[in-house]
Order: sequence, then C-alpha cells, then structure tokens
Amino acid sequence: MGRGRVQLRRIENKINRQVTFSKRRSGLLKKAHEISVLCDAEVALIIFSTKGKLYEYATDSCMERILERYERYTYAEKALVSSGPESQGDWCHEYGKLKAMVEALQKSQRHLMGEQLESLNLKELQQLEQQLENSLKHIRSRKCQLMFDSISELQKKEKSLQEQNKMLEKELMEKQKVKALNQQAHWEQQGLPQTCPSSPPSFLIGDSLPTLNIGTYQCSGNEHGEEAAQPQVRIGNSLLPPWMLSHLNG
Repeated sequence: MGRGRVQLRRIENKINRQVTFSKRRSGLLKKAHEISVLCDAEVALIIFSTKGKLYEYATDSCMERILERYERYTYAEKALVSSGPESQGDWCHEYGKLKAMVEALQKSQRHLMGEQLESLNLKELQQLEQQLENSLKHIRSRKCQLMFDSISELQKKEKSLQEQNKMLEKELMEKQKVKALNQQAHWEQQGLPQTCPSSPPSFLIGDSLPTLNIGTYQCSGNEHGEEAAQPQVRIGNSLLPPWMLSHLNG
C-alpha cells in the first residue's frame, strides 16, 4: 500500500518545527548549488528564520549583481506591462504633434531665408517683412553695443598707457636729477668749476682771427708823370706801409 499525500500545514510543535526547518534549509541550499553548477544558472536564495536569522546562497557569491539584474528585469517588465494600447495611442499622437511642429519650423526657416515664398499671400509677406525688420533692429542694436564696449575698452587701455608713460617720464626725470646732483657733488669734491651743460664750451666762443689782405699794384700814370700808387697792405683793421711787406714775407 502506497504512502498517502501529506497535507502541508504549520508544525505546531516548536522543536519539531525547528528540526524540520534545519533539514529543509540544508536541502534547499544544496539543491540551489546543484542547479547552479549543473545548469550554469545564476541562482540567488535568501532565507529568514522565525528568529530573523539570515541564510543565503548566490552563484559565485555575487548576490548584489544578481539582485541588480533582478531589479532591472522587473522594472522593464513593469514598464512593458503598463504600456498598453492606450499608452501606445498617446505615443502616436505625441509623435504626430512633434512631427508637425518640426515641419512648421523648417517651413518658417525657409521663408526667412527667402525661399518658397510663392505660397504666401500679401498679409503673410508683410508679417514676414516686419519680423525681418525687428530681427535686423535687434542685430544692429547688439552690434552697436559690442562696438561701444570695444571702444570703452580701448579708451581704458589708452588711459592706462598714458598713466604708465607719465610714470616712466617722472622716473626718468628723477634719475636725471639724481645724476646731475651726483655729478655736481663729484665736481665739488675735486674742486672743479661748475659748468652749465646746456651752454656751449668756452673754447668755441671767440673773435674771428685777423685776416691778411694784400692789395695789388695799380699802375696808372697821369700827364704830369706822378708816380704810380704804392701797393697797400691791410692786416685786420690796420694799414701797413709797403716797406714792411718784405719783413712780413721774410
């Protein structure tokens, strides 16, 4: 006679329940290991006892990796389940709206570029013209603002360079003043007379040397037989007699 089917229910006896838990737990962990090795499957087993004690088993001891894979799978499955026919219809409607919006933007861009204007009436052309004028105003305003900013920056640089130039000029004058004072002190130590560097040297100032002007004989006799005019010798502002010419030449 065969063994009858045992009805599964909670074991009331505490000791028997603990013994059964220990035996079944060991068997379950063994079966999990066997299926993992024999079938090359990733198995994760978690068991909590009535006292809250944890017993676990994971393939290659990678419990966290298996749990992360489980979470990703359950999330994808939930998303797939939630996307029913109504959700698909909403997505199709949203796609149609986005496609129409893109086509309208492309058409407006072509009109702004001056293309495909044949389909526009007079009012639409006037609106397009007004839109372009407003755009040009904004562009010119922005360009002027950038030019003013650039000019202001250049003026600041110019002012800074002028201040630097003044500082350098001041430093140069101070250095020249110190140099002049040092030179004056050196002259005073050596007892030399002070000279003004701006005045020309004294040896360059003086009277011009006297010049020697020797005249020529002018022989012009008169009817009375007077002697010809004697030659004249001028040295500077003085006149010399002719008989002194031989002494000068000698």
